[in-house]
This record gives sequence, C-alpha cells and structure tokens, in this order.
Amino acid sequence: MSQHSVLTVVGKNRIGIVYEVAKILAENRLNIVNISQQLMDDYFTMIILLGTEQCPKSREDIMALMAAEGQKLGLDMRLQDEALFNAMHRV
Repeated sequence: MSQHSVLTVVGKNRIGIVYEVAKILAENRLNIVNISQQLMDDYFTMIILLGTEQCPKSREDIMALMAAEGQKLGLDMRLQDEALFNAMHRV
C-alpha cells in the first residue's frame, strides 16, 4: 500500500459521522494526516488524507472495507490512492 490515500465521505448529515469513520480508521491502523469537512444543506461531506504505512491490509481490502462500512452507515465512502486522486483532480 502506498504511503497516503484519500478517503471521501458523503451522506445525509447526522450526529456521529466523524466518530464512526474515525473509529473504523483507528481499528485498521489508518492515520488521519489531514481532514476537511463541510455541510452542504442537509449533506455532510468529508475528505481525509490518510497515512497508510501502518495498515496491515492491502489497498484493495481497505477499499472494499470502506465501501461495505459506508453502506452499513448509510454513507458513500470511497478510498483512492493519493497519486491517482491527484491525477484525476488536476486542472
């Protein structure tokens, strides 16, 4: 797994989203390097830059885990490699 990944989280706003996501990250030894969140009307959005060097799982396993956990929580959670994220968002 590369050193950094970007996690995006989108869903209807409610109490506890940051806690629930941070708990999943901590349980999988993913470090929050930087975090940004914003409310857009009733929607919660968050982008997290993750340090992945201590995570024992493969990027594919973590991507699948985030998608599954997001579904359980009613959130769209997507993990991307930092280099891919940067390349996709270059203007």
